Amino acid sequence: MPKVTYAKAGVDVDKVRVIQRSLASQLGATFRFRRGRPGAPLRPIGLYAGLVDLGNGDALAMHTDSVGTKVLVAQEMKKFDTVGIDCVAMTVNDLLCVGSEPIALLDYIALEREDDRLVSELARGLAEGARLSSVAIVGGETAIARDVIKGKDGRGFDMASMGVGLVKTSEIVDGSSIVKGDALVGIASSGLHSNGYTLARKVLRGTALSKYDESLGKTLGESLLEPTSIYVGPVLAALRRCEVHGIAHITGGSFSKLARLLGGRHLAFDLALPAPPSIFRLIMERGVSKREMYRTFNMGIGMILVVPQSEAGKVARVIRSSGFHSHDLGAVRRGEGVRVDGMRTA
Repeated sequence: MPKVTYAKAGVDVDKVRVIQRSLASQLGATFRFRRGRPGAPLRPIGLYAGLVDLGNGDALAMHTDSVGTKVLVAQEMKKFDTVGIDCVAMTVNDLLCVGSEPIALLDYIALEREDDRLVSELARGLAEGARLSSVAIVGGETAIARDVIKGKDGRGFDMASMGVGLVKTSEIVDGSSIVKGDALVGIASSGLHSNGYTLARKVLRGTALSKYDESLGKTLGESLLEPTSIYVGPVLAALRRCEVHGIAHITGGSFSKLARLLGGRHLAFDLALPAPPSIFRLIMERGVSKREMYRTFNMGIGMILVVPQSEAGKVARVIRSSGFHSHDLGAVRRGEGVRVDGMRTA
């Protein structure tokens, strides 16, 4: 039987990267508008967050993200009070990757129609995500877009957030200090997080979301709606107490995201991952190849810190003291690309 791929499900990651490179090229040309002025960009487009100079050794980090097609699962389940957590998590976790402390967010909610109850539940999740990440949501926008947003039973919606963080220019984490032999310390994910749902939904189509699954210990719908982990606590603690050379949030494109930390240098990430949680095994059993799984999903690892070998044990202890599970994933080697369990993924 032919294997299902992310591209066949509707998302061609390779084509998305071409689009992203084109955007970076065109939008990067706008940097000249602030050169030599307050707010001058500090790094090229391509890191997890944009960085601009605030002066006096301070930088502002900025990022925007959304929940993706996970919102369709929320509509199917008629449960909307957790996707706001995802919306916050996807932004603050990326802000962490440049070494910044997230401080504030704006939200954007587009609705198929006016729905007070739906917005109230979305706001509840946003507020909980803000609590978990110690940020303030200082404003936002709500739009009614009937001709654009279509959903189940009139409950169509989309949501996104834009966040900012602060970091000293001398403490920006951009991967440039990564060297051969550095250790890879992973932080466990809570599940699918907010990526790969186009593929997951395709292969799981026809399975009742309300059906209890023994291997999952909950219904399939509950597993799919498990909120994205927010890593502000463990990552900021590691940044304050340890030497950190690189940070990768494992989202769209999965472990290939690590490659962006190398800036074209001839180094490789060689990962040995723990057995994935049940939800990933269930998806793979439905006809997704192992390589495609590790190119699409986080497979149980939501964040990776690249640190000196001498710091690996201390970083792991800091992560655990913050209430998260840590994993020794391997090391940086000579070569190119990303390998997971000996399998080339990028």
